[in-house]
Amino acid sequence: MKKTYGFGVIGLGMIADFHVKAIQSLPNARFVAGFDMVPGRAEAFCALHGGTGYDDLNRFLQNPAVDVVTITTPSGAHLEVALKAMQAGKQVLVEKPLEITSERCDVMIDMAARCKVSLGGIFQSRFFEAPQLVKHAIEEGRFGRLTLCDAQVKWFRSQEYYDAVKWHGTWKLDGGGALMNQAIHAVDLLQWLCGPVTEVFGYADTLAHQRIEVEDTAVAILRFQSGALGVIEGTTAAYPGFLKKIELCGSQGCATLEEENLSCWQFSEERPEDAHIRETYLAATETGGGAGDPKAIGFQGHALVFADFLHALDSHTLPMITGLEARKAVRIIEAIYQSARVHAPVEV
Repeated sequence: MKKTYGFGVIGLGMIADFHVKAIQSLPNARFVAGFDMVPGRAEAFCALHGGTGYDDLNRFLQNPAVDVVTITTPSGAHLEVALKAMQAGKQVLVEKPLEITSERCDVMIDMAARCKVSLGGIFQSRFFEAPQLVKHAIEEGRFGRLTLCDAQVKWFRSQEYYDAVKWHGTWKLDGGGALMNQAIHAVDLLQWLCGPVTEVFGYADTLAHQRIEVEDTAVAILRFQSGALGVIEGTTAAYPGFLKKIELCGSQGCATLEEENLSCWQFSEERPEDAHIRETYLAATETGGGAGDPKAIGFQGHALVFADFLHALDSHTLPMITGLEARKAVRIIEAIYQSARVHAPVEV
């Protein structure tokens, strides 16, 4: 019989609701506790979702029913609570980005190894069937040589979005803007599909929002280890917001992902299953993907991440998105920011 894991959530803002829904959808998981430093927030959250609410982190971590902690605090505040959770012997899953610099990611990764606990990141886009099909096709060589590999995240966030929450749009807690907060899922998916990025050249600017420290628009040219070239476009200033798009072109094929579905699937050598794939996945996406509204997402992707993490715990293996895997997108974005500052290519 599989173990049922008790989950605790640290940081009870908007995304925490999706975490709890994902936890409650799994047969071997249950939500048992929530922590938030804002007085009364944890109590109110747990009155709605069940579990025990805490405004004292040490007491939360002392709860023996909490096996796994998910962290949904502001991005630049992941490190400190993750370290305490791991030192308390908890398995830890962290919302994107793992942290806001690769150095802070490394401290978390090192602590997980020292405490002999599992550290995972949350990049749910990898888990949907269409990206998995694209990954398999790349591994089989159906694209031939990859040539151009692009990611487009043309989203919209109002000025009120940034004004309403103090940490939005700050370097200290957001770690960046359109790339680090919004486009990071696409950056992770692009590098996972196409292989390591070796060099970037980027531009970043604040073009349409006020009172924020970070970029609302950025572009970057990429060189992959394979020799393929690529482009990342990220913005929160494209009204009304469009679905995240990944387009991969090669000498023998092309595929385009829009959120969890395909809009193109073409290869020089057609296979019998291709018609079925197009019929199944060339359809409207199930969610808005957060393009114009950060709440316009589903919890199913998180559930897939959590299920994989628990399977890894049960089987004493690694989850798909380890701390090292989650660090990769952070390092690419970090390099783009550096390039934009120095106006020169930067090695990743």
